Amino acid sequence: MIDGVAVVQLNRPAAMNSVNADLRAALTQGLYDLDKNPQVQAMVLTGSGDRAFCAGQDLDEAATIDTANLAGWLNRQHAMYQAVRDVNKPLIAAINGTAVGAGFQMALMCDLRIGHAGLRMGQPEVRAGLASIVGSYLMSLQIGHSLNQQLSLSGELISGQRAHEIGLINDLVPAAEVLARAIERAKELAALPVMAFRTTKQRFREKTQAGFQEACGAGIRHQLECYSTGEPQRVMREFIARRNSQVDNSRQR
Repeated sequence: MIDGVAVVQLNRPAAMNSVNADLRAALTQGLYDLDKNPQVQAMVLTGSGDRAFCAGQDLDEAATIDTANLAGWLNRQHAMYQAVRDVNKPLIAAINGTAVGAGFQMALMCDLRIGHAGLRMGQPEVRAGLASIVGSYLMSLQIGHSLNQQLSLSGELISGQRAHEIGLINDLVPAAEVLARAIERAKELAALPVMAFRTTKQRFREKTQAGFQEACGAGIRHQLECYSTGEPQRVMREFIARRNSQVDNSRQR
């Protein structure tokens, strides 16, 4: 903790801080615990290493999901998202690298986002055979419909520079300064009158909670449709096979 600011680090750098069961459970409980801790005035959420904030779902775990266990898996994912939304104290995303899928969505649920020009972020679900539902809803709270539609339907990633231009990143700083600026922003918000900040944040949550819950429910319905085609499973198997082949080739050199 730095001057009352708790730095919460997604700590799976070898997997680009992708979300698996252990990280999901630890982050969900950790955020609630920190929000109750009177010594914590604000939080910063960031990734370990310099490659990624969070590269989305862990594909080794996601490859084990099918129509029989999809709903439970997504509900646990949505509980993690709700934990991010439920934080009453200032919560700043220090986007130190790639932020896609679940990582992109968690960043959007933070109060402010700090990043650098060279990072990549976005909602690439359609390219993996998945519907972009929760992510497209969260983007609708930040950007206009036309641009949301472009990013959600194409699955294209944008640079930190572009994200800043369209309002998805609040402060753009050099890569080496992302965490320091996020901590500075957290301190600034923590110095405001506590109840005024908390109730204002609560009002934003109240205004969007019904839409968020509807998106989560729709996400389960539409992902079940996608998984029934076998496309997500095929794309993930092919990705894992390519990754393993690259690892084997590098070991042989």
